[in-house]
Amino acid sequence: MYNEWSLDILYKGLEDKKYKEDMKRLKMLINDIKSFSESLEEDSQDEEKLLLSAIDYMEQFEVLQATQESYLSLRESVNTSDGKIVNELNILQKQLSETSKPFAVIKKWIASIKAMDKYMDKHPKLKAYSYMINNIKDDAKHLLSDDVEDVISRLNLSAGLAWGNMQSYLTSTLEVEYRGDTITIPQVRNLAYSENPLVRKDAYYAELKAYEKVKDAVSYSMNNIKTQVNTISDLRGYESPLAQTLEHSRMKRETLDAMLEAMVEYMPVFHKYLKHKAKLLGHKNGLPWYDLFAPMGESETKFTVEEAREYLVKHFKGFSDELADMVDQAFEEEWIDFFPRKGKVGGAFCNNMPYVKQSRILTNFTGTLSDVVTLAHELGHAYHGLNIQEHLPLNTDYSMPVAETASNFNESLIMEAVIKEASGMEKMALIESQLQDTTQIMCDIYSRYLFETEVFEKSKQGFLFADELNEIMLKVQKTAYGDGLDHNYLHPYMWVVKPHYYSEELSFYNFPYAFGGLFARGLFEKYKKEGEEFIPKYKALLNATTVSAVEECAREAEINLEEPEFWKTSLKAFESLVDEFIKLS
Repeated sequence: MYNEWSLDILYKGLEDKKYKEDMKRLKMLINDIKSFSESLEEDSQDEEKLLLSAIDYMEQFEVLQATQESYLSLRESVNTSDGKIVNELNILQKQLSETSKPFAVIKKWIASIKAMDKYMDKHPKLKAYSYMINNIKDDAKHLLSDDVEDVISRLNLSAGLAWGNMQSYLTSTLEVEYRGDTITIPQVRNLAYSENPLVRKDAYYAELKAYEKVKDAVSYSMNNIKTQVNTISDLRGYESPLAQTLEHSRMKRETLDAMLEAMVEYMPVFHKYLKHKAKLLGHKNGLPWYDLFAPMGESETKFTVEEAREYLVKHFKGFSDELADMVDQAFEEEWIDFFPRKGKVGGAFCNNMPYVKQSRILTNFTGTLSDVVTLAHELGHAYHGLNIQEHLPLNTDYSMPVAETASNFNESLIMEAVIKEASGMEKMALIESQLQDTTQIMCDIYSRYLFETEVFEKSKQGFLFADELNEIMLKVQKTAYGDGLDHNYLHPYMWVVKPHYYSEELSFYNFPYAFGGLFARGLFEKYKKEGEEFIPKYKALLNATTVSAVEECAREAEINLEEPEFWKTSLKAFESLVDEFIKLS
């Protein structure tokens, strides 16, 4: 077993014959799609035959572009300084931008078909794509003219996409001066989990100082991306970028409001936890940011990669042999890139690849329990992928809110098992670790939601310089964390380091984390009540995420998301953990 992932199942390198052939195939396919879209304007054609051809072209394109884009973006994520890969990715993105206009034409044409129900009844494949086709009809209402769609796509290469790439490059290559050494941003951020309070504090100040070198450049990324999203969202007739995000997420505003209502009601519970932790660490005015992730208790458990594997397989087996076997496969077949290094992006993610029935996972593993939980989280995404990989090629994308469901369910499984096995100070340490993570999806995610909402609104009026972005970030952190944190020691540069703000295609990638965490916890509470009877419902729910709206998916597990009561059920479980933590400590 190696410590870096293998991408050989996709391609064995840029010189791989298959890679070169696929690049040629993609170019020819794009030309064919262009010609096909132009032919739709001709009269006296067989509409039914054209519809089947359109779906076939879309399927071919989906598999081919996803294979190449996954390979290149995965290569870039572990070495953002690899010029050849960056160049190939730019070439690919330029090619893909050429499909914006023809696909807009094709989708508009599909949306205009009046006899669609008849065709669906006749062709099983079209019936299987009914959810996607209905979404095409809804989305067509917001499409602009073919020429404008083409211009937006082409200009985006040197606009929103380029600004996002700049933020990624600047933060992944940023050097941090720490105690006489030069380290990376992921490395200095990992020191926040150190047992040594002086290390945590020094790392905090070193991190903030490092961001001063790139804050102005990254502020330009933020402003230009948000301005672009505001402009195009308005042109398409959406009420706001949030309304656009919810529509693309196939989620109702009522569901978001119900969740936020429950979160705000229970926020003092998490402030109570933070204040108690502050007291334990000797702080009087709430917890300073640099101690937010300070480990508590006496657990000194460290894991090698192999120990992490055994640990996860053992505990997942109690829930599902299928999940445990997939985890074994992920380690055995080199799905995971484990360790931090210069040029590698920070954080962690999972890239599902249903077209090869595998996933790839990036982490910055240092051997802590938190890192093992992160692995469990990302392997949950992979399990989600396992449950949708038998769908047809155009039915393999799930929306943002449900994207974090299986990952957070995995976390609940792991933490519940290990907390039951522990006692005394070790049990306290494990509970506190889970409360750390939950406080992030509650307070931090809520602060990010508030931050992005305000930035979108203020960017309509003018440019937001770095200092103003800092002020907004501090304000929303005070709102979300309340008196749980010391307001003299917050993190004004959190907007610089979080990549979620820097996508021109994906706005508000914050509330889905809260949704995923609370939704998963609610599902886990149902599992504890229903036992094995719940597992088929859970698998059906995951399977439905790519072919159903969010609220419909939840109904597979007999849940109503549009009322706050479900969300409060999740939060009550966390409230009991806070009380237990205070009692144990």
